[in-house]
Parts: sequence; structure tokens; C-alpha cells
Amino acid sequence: MKCVFVQIRCHPGKTYDVAEVIYEREIVSELYSTSGDFDLLMKIYVPEDEDIGKFINDHILDIPGISRSLTTLTFKAF
Repeated sequence: MKCVFVQIRCHPGKTYDVAEVIYEREIVSELYSTSGDFDLLMKIYVPEDEDIGKFINDHILDIPGISRSLTTLTFKAF
């Protein structure tokens, strides 16, 4: 499994709606509300044989209320 962090910016007033849908899909290891440029931060594990971009497109970015995302790939845990 590949560990990936995804930050989500939501349309005003939609953060809780977006977070609820993400939890219902059972695809995140951890999900946080954050301050700053993005509203949510999630930690997900993508199967080794899956394309990360397609996985995020198919499982996250189709959720209504999301205006932008930022994906950070990880390489090694210390």
C-alpha cells in the first residue's frame, strides 16, 4: 500500500458535508479539519497496483462541494 496525504479545499459551508461523504466511503485512514489554505487533510492508503491519480479522481474528487485538492506522495517512513 502507498501512503498518500490529500488536502481538500471545500466550497464555503460545505466542509462538514464533504467530510461526511468521505467517511461514508471508508477510504481514509485519518481525516482532519485544518486551518490555512485547505479545509481537510486526509491520509489514505492506495493499493500498490492502482494509479494514485485515478484512485483520487474516482473516490474523492467526485464529491460535491470540493473546489481544489493537493496530493502529497510519501516515500519512506522514519
